[in-house]
Amino acid sequence: MGRQLRHSGASVMPLTANSAHGFAAAHALVAYDSGSVYSFIPKNGCSTMRYSLALANGCISGPEQWSWIHANNHTFQASLRELVTAPFSFVILRCPHRRLASCFLDKILSRTQEFWALHRLTRDKLDPDKLSFRDFVMAISDTSMLRANIHWRPQIDFLVYEEYDAYYALEGFAQAIPEIENRAKISVHDARGLTNHATSQTWKQSPDAPRDICADMPLHELAALRREGRIPRSTDLYDAVLIEHVARLYAEDIVLYDQKFGNGDRLFPAFTQPGRTL
Repeated sequence: MGRQLRHSGASVMPLTANSAHGFAAAHALVAYDSGSVYSFIPKNGCSTMRYSLALANGCISGPEQWSWIHANNHTFQASLRELVTAPFSFVILRCPHRRLASCFLDKILSRTQEFWALHRLTRDKLDPDKLSFRDFVMAISDTSMLRANIHWRPQIDFLVYEEYDAYYALEGFAQAIPEIENRAKISVHDARGLTNHATSQTWKQSPDAPRDICADMPLHELAALRREGRIPRSTDLYDAVLIEHVARLYAEDIVLYDQKFGNGDRLFPAFTQPGRTL
């Protein structure tokens, strides 16, 4: 039996004109030896997985060629037949609060092209020095802005199937690797040392320091901390208002995460979405 695509039946238009399916399908990649399909979601370990696929599919030979993946996000995009007949499908999800914090500390603090794209979309209203995490969250809170960039776009939008054979949490990714390698028939190679995208460093603070100490810290101060080798923890970017606001922005992502893994590994497990289902 073929797999059920998530968006195909929602429109009577030709599938090629179904934008929701087209977006999700563009992020569904094939491991050629096994025919397995992996849906990649930015900030969810996708550099490691895309690097591993590039090695497995014979397009690069080693770490000296790792940057090839940045120009080839969609090179291994699955065809319709490959989507429907895949023997194994999987996706890696992440706590939405952690994912957004990672996006900010990577893309916005580093002022990558994603920051300048957001700057243009807000008609240059964002001050590159004074912007804080709170400012960033408020800027992307508009419906169109929330989906303006794949690094903060809701995870639910990347799902091409109604159900995957396996859902893995990035919070437990190390434990998931053996199963991924066995079922997808690929070797997983950690790319964090190559990309420098990891935001696992923490800064030192006293145990009684307020948790929201960095919510309004401007980029120039955060950049100064980073130059000292320190960056905030994800939890340090949030106060109570931001916790709830982000949870509402990414309500469907939280429901999905909790349905698949429970809420124990989420950054703020006490905040749930009662009564919501997908």
